[in-house]
Amino acid sequence: MTESYDLITMGRIGVDLYPLQTGMSLAQVETFGKFLGGSAANVAVAAARLGRRSAVISRTGKDPFGEFLHQALREFGVDDRWVTPVAAYPTPVTFCEIFPPDDFPLYFYRRPKAPDLVIHPEELDREAIAAARIFWVTGTGLCEEPSRSATLAALEARAKYGPTVFDLDWRPMFWGGEGGASGDGGATGAAARAAARPYYEAALRHATVAVGNVDEAEVATGLRDPKACAQALLDMGVELAVVKQGPKGVLAVHRDGRVAEVPPTPVEVVNGLGAGDSFGGALCHGLLSGWELEPMMRYANAAGAIVASRLACSSAMPTREEVEEFLAGR
Repeated sequence: MTESYDLITMGRIGVDLYPLQTGMSLAQVETFGKFLGGSAANVAVAAARLGRRSAVISRTGKDPFGEFLHQALREFGVDDRWVTPVAAYPTPVTFCEIFPPDDFPLYFYRRPKAPDLVIHPEELDREAIAAARIFWVTGTGLCEEPSRSATLAALEARAKYGPTVFDLDWRPMFWGGEGGASGDGGATGAAARAAARPYYEAALRHATVAVGNVDEAEVATGLRDPKACAQALLDMGVELAVVKQGPKGVLAVHRDGRVAEVPPTPVEVVNGLGAGDSFGGALCHGLLSGWELEPMMRYANAAGAIVASRLACSSAMPTREEVEEFLAGR
């Protein structure tokens, strides 16, 4: 391994089919746009749009949708060398409904199993993972084997060498909650959270940064108060806890005592999906730049707000110039 990356992400990838008509159910929608999607892929794209050298570890089906995702990653400047095909399963497709400003139901088609959950530990490039300036994993990667073992093996190989981000990324339907997991369904709510918590705790022991909203932080900590969640995440081993609070903004707490609480950046919301991934890519950009907590959170908030004001996710990720212009106008 002679080259390293600013960011390597590991986790979900798929095709987003988003309606081109808003304010109506999928039963009435007639036309859709096709986009690269999946949280890990979107974060890698967001960082690449900000000038960072990024790559993603994931898998697709061996089908035309998989070919589309490789093409899209390359067009966005994201290295796809660790995105490999799985002949047995189709590339996942995700639909959404768009009811601005705050209702965006998602419909995941990931059965009988998503290829991105068929990442095996022995396939990992551990040298590249250790050498990356930032390594990013998601909670979804822990929901099933062999991805669960691969995610934890990657974190162990990383050994906290540089910023290691655990995106709490809670999707209860992938854990037997509402909507069912990739295989069998099950009860939603507390049962799904209880199933996930031991694996979240294991991942946090290897991470230096945890990021998620209050619902996601509750999965890991059992708490809902943002400040209590942040402290609990620090107690579980991370150095920086970032808790997104929706209309209350974002809270960032560092183990060294630094705290930043930044209000949200108001925009006219078109589609709130993808804003969190844009936030994540900008967070990585700030960590790589060595910024203090408050300017880093303001920048990440702005990047997320820009995407929320646009229809798509991956293709909506802003450039540095766009974020800087947006902040200058506030």
